[in-house]
Amino acid sequence: MVKKNKKNNIIKFPDKLSKLERKIEAILFAASEPLDLETIEKRIETKNNVENILKKMQDDYKNRGINLVCIRKKWSFRTAEDLSKTLALQKSTQKKLSKATIETLSIIVYHQPVTRSEIEQIRGVAFATNTMETLLELDWVRPAGRKDVPGKPIQYITTEKFLNHFNIQKLSDLPSVEELGSAGLIDTSSIDSSIFGTSRFFNEQTSSKSDNFYNDIEDAIEQSPKPEK
Repeated sequence: MVKKNKKNNIIKFPDKLSKLERKIEAILFAASEPLDLETIEKRIETKNNVENILKKMQDDYKNRGINLVCIRKKWSFRTAEDLSKTLALQKSTQKKLSKATIETLSIIVYHQPVTRSEIEQIRGVAFATNTMETLLELDWVRPAGRKDVPGKPIQYITTEKFLNHFNIQKLSDLPSVEELGSAGLIDTSSIDSSIFGTSRFFNEQTSSKSDNFYNDIEDAIEQSPKPEK
């Protein structure tokens, strides 16, 4: 039978704080900036043993989630250094995508793998400087090898992060241009349907038992509508 080490099971709580200690603790906790000894003494209206109390409090807090630190003779509570990564504030900046970026993303989604020149042919205009860079920065698209044609251009496909962001389980779940039009999400009379590839492609993927989106994808690209020159 394993004996428990009673010593290790004892949780030692701090001794009851004096009224003076509680005042110092409260003042430091509420302070918006570090306080020097003179300021603390002025606020608690006494100079009696304040520095010793601060050092005792510093020792009491040294193994906690927050520490009492003294930097350049100024005292303040701070997060324990070893927990700084855990509490790091992560800011997410919302970026409004341009029309060109949205169109480019749509073309990649419905035609992938696709090259820059193929995207330009479908859109009918040249790439803006940062269109593809924005999508790469968001990690919604990524390079996926080179096309076996003269010049060996890089091909682009969507990423798992793209699926997660838009809550899509697989690309074959994406609606066709006809379905988007029926839902009133796009005006099929004015939009270039070539941006969305062919509905046949996604119907095939839906009925397929394989979950591999890239099966016969070259054939799918060849059968996509080509823009008029």
